[in-house]
Amino acid sequence: MRTKTIVFASLAALLLLAACKQERMAIDTSSTIPVRTSELNPKPIQEVITVTGTAFPISDIELKTEQAGQYRLRANPRTGVPFRMGDAVLKDEVLISLDNPEVVNQVAMDSKKLQFDSAQREFTKQKSIFDKGGITLKELSDAERSFVDAKHSIESATLTLAKLEVKAPFNGVIADLPHVTEGGWTASGTLVVRVVDYSRLYAELTLPSKDMDRIVRGQTVTVNDYSAAKTALKGTVTQASPALDPDSRMFKVKIDIANPQLILKPGTFIKAEVVVQEKPAAIVISKSVILDRQGNKIVYVVDRGMAVERRIKTGIENKDEVEVLEGLQAKDQLIIEGFETLRNRSQVKVIQ
Repeated sequence: MRTKTIVFASLAALLLLAACKQERMAIDTSSTIPVRTSELNPKPIQEVITVTGTAFPISDIELKTEQAGQYRLRANPRTGVPFRMGDAVLKDEVLISLDNPEVVNQVAMDSKKLQFDSAQREFTKQKSIFDKGGITLKELSDAERSFVDAKHSIESATLTLAKLEVKAPFNGVIADLPHVTEGGWTASGTLVVRVVDYSRLYAELTLPSKDMDRIVRGQTVTVNDYSAAKTALKGTVTQASPALDPDSRMFKVKIDIANPQLILKPGTFIKAEVVVQEKPAAIVISKSVILDRQGNKIVYVVDRGMAVERRIKTGIENKDEVEVLEGLQAKDQLIIEGFETLRNRSQVKVIQ
C-alpha cells in the first residue's frame, strides 16, 4: 500500500512538472511578438516643394490673313487631305492660300522680273565698259541705281504676294482651325489658324515667402498631370522673382518643361515638385515606422531575437520618407510591421 502511494505521488509530481513546463512555454510563446523587417541599404532621397499651376506651350501663335481673298485650305502633304486640328506642321509650310487676282495684277510680278533681268544685264555691261575706261563713274552709278531699284521692286512684289499665303511660323501642331467656307471671300485680318509648339512647355508658379531662399535657377523639377497618372516629365527652374506680391505675400517662379513626346498637353493643370535638396545615397526609412516617445523619434531594429529601441536624428524628408542621420546604419534589420506595441528588448519573431 505504501509502495502504491509513493508511485501515485511520483506520478502526480511528474504531471505537475509537465504542466508547469507547458505553462511556461505558453507564456514564452505568447510573449514573443511577430514582426516584419526590412534590411536597410543606402538609397537616394530628395526633398521637394510641391506646387500646382498650368502648363503653356513655349510657342503659341494665332495667324490672321494679311490680305483679302478667296479662302483655300491646303492639303497636308503627309496625309493627302486638307489640314485639320491636331496635324503636325513644318516651318514655312503653306496652310492656307488666298486667291485675289486683283492683287496679283497690281503686283505685275512678270513685268518686274523682266525689269530686274534687264537692269542686271545693263549694270553688268556698264561695269565692264567702265573697267576699260569707256564710260564715266556717273553713268555706272546710274546703271547700278536702276539695278538696285529693280531688285527692291521685285522684293516688294514678292512680299506682297507672300501675304496671300498663311504659313506655319515654326514646327508645331494645329491647335485651332476656325471654320471658313472653302472659296468664300475672307477679309484681311481674319483669324484662320492657331499653331502651337508644345515639345517644350512653361509654367508660372507662385510660392509662399518662406520658400524664397530655397528656390534658385537651375533646380530640377518633376512635373505630372494633376488629374491623370501619366509619365513624369523633367523640368528646370528658369526664373525666380526676388520680390513678393504685396497682397498675397507670394513670389513668382517660372519653369521650363521638356515634352518631346507631347505627353503633356497645353493648358494642363500640373503638379510640380521642385527639388530643393537631394542625396544620392542615404539611410532612408518610411515616416510611418517612427514613434514619438516623450518628444524623441524612436524606431526598432531586431538584434538576436529582441526588438532594440533606437533613438534617431533625421535630415532630408519628403512626403513619405525621411533620411536618418544618426541611430541607424546599413544592414540594420528595421522593424516595419508589428512595432506599435513593442518595448525595448521585447522578444520578437521575424515572419516572412
